[in-house]
Amino acid sequence: MDTSRGPTLIWDAHSGFEAWPHTDLAKLAPWRDAGVDFVSVNVGYDVQSMPDMVRALANFRRFLRASDNYALVGTQAEFDEARRLGQTAVAFDLEGVNVLEQSLDMLRLSHELGVRQIALAYNRNSDAAGGCHDDDTGLTPFGRDAIALMNELGIVVDCSHCGFRSTLEAIEMSTAPVVFSHSNARALHDHERNISDEQAIACAAKGGVVGVNGINLFLGDDNVTTAAIADHAAHWIELVGSDHVGIGLDYFFEDDGSGAHFTDVLEANAHYWPEDQYPDGAIRCAHPRQLSALGTELRCRGFSADQVEDVMGRSFARLAAAVWG
Repeated sequence: MDTSRGPTLIWDAHSGFEAWPHTDLAKLAPWRDAGVDFVSVNVGYDVQSMPDMVRALANFRRFLRASDNYALVGTQAEFDEARRLGQTAVAFDLEGVNVLEQSLDMLRLSHELGVRQIALAYNRNSDAAGGCHDDDTGLTPFGRDAIALMNELGIVVDCSHCGFRSTLEAIEMSTAPVVFSHSNARALHDHERNISDEQAIACAAKGGVVGVNGINLFLGDDNVTTAAIADHAAHWIELVGSDHVGIGLDYFFEDDGSGAHFTDVLEANAHYWPEDQYPDGAIRCAHPRQLSALGTELRCRGFSADQVEDVMGRSFARLAAAVWG
């Protein structure tokens, strides 16, 4: 079996570094160096404010306008053009809706500024939905209105970080496929941030995609090896089929000062990361350079070239083309 050919498309459905007004998007170099074709960049989550989000968007859009190596994309045509030019395609995402302050107008504005994926909650209950580390009460009225507008605008509904009940309600309500952009298998490692087989099956049944992440706490055994990521990818492939599986690496930076900043944020918002789920010690993540090796690892485990192409990029690219328009 020839395992030497790398994937023709690599799509990372979620980066993990924090977006603040001062964040330098030169941080995208590891993805470009790794040959990643598309990466979704987080521009806000529920511990941040609306001004934080808007200023981060302004900063990031300025960087991308000035760059020859990266392109902000929001349609299939724009993604195709970025690939033709050899640019790394970028779109934005939100982890949780609280930065929108229950405003559908802000949701529309975020779309106009390049947001193409929104998670309904971040660990704790939000203005839209229940979180995975909370007493999940399901979708709120604002959450239902937000999903309806996201479907209309072409924003992908993301269920990562959300509670069980909320995810099933979102999958049922959404008229477009939804994703778990960066969620590993709870069947392999019992962490509240991971999702059950039932959730993955429901997502796939509506045409959605589950993305495997590279965080040690969610892979299990304090492990960020390519083999560990492949374990979770293989589980999802065998459960729901490769066309419903992708990658959302959730990579962040351990050696550029971001880790220290995140420690400050964690201490100020500790309830978002319950101590029993996030024990003391460094959170680590697999590096984008491991992505090509992941394709090889899956081929060595007997998955076909087509299955590997799905996981490495084709599944999320197909879904984005269908939702974005």
